[in-house]
Amino acid sequence: MNARDLMVEDVKTVSPDDDVSDVFHKFARNPFSGFPVVDDDGVVIGVITESDLVDLFEPEEETLWIPIGLPPFVDTLTYQVKPPWGDLDLGIDLVRNADRPIAEVMTADPATVSPDDDVDEVLELLSGGDPDINRLPVVDDDGVLIGLIARQDVIRAFRDRRM
Repeated sequence: MNARDLMVEDVKTVSPDDDVSDVFHKFARNPFSGFPVVDDDGVVIGVITESDLVDLFEPEEETLWIPIGLPPFVDTLTYQVKPPWGDLDLGIDLVRNADRPIAEVMTADPATVSPDDDVDEVLELLSGGDPDINRLPVVDDDGVLIGLIARQDVIRAFRDRRM
């Protein structure tokens, strides 16, 4: 079994120039948690996931530094701050990021496989040290997208072989 046997060929994609709001709508209309990002020639240049978009609304820094003493401060206290979702103003964050191109938010240079790669290579990437890899674009020698393998595609293929 190789990547060609596992992949689906009808792949929905986004462009690096698509803005965040367009991709939000695409997620709402499709049962996927991620899309390959392809350039005008169909070359895979990134992947955008729901969690990439969620990251736009979470504070990057959860540590609050409190200076102690008189200037120049000699020490600081550190507290972890984790605001509840209700405290974040998603409307303002959405407006602020709505026109941002996906190229600024996507994961660039994603892991990919070729159609002739063995299932062991696919399994290694999907179950390896990077827990964020849930889907693998299948590309030809020029990097052009020809299919996609999601974790559930691999599970289905093994289930079907056992029947």
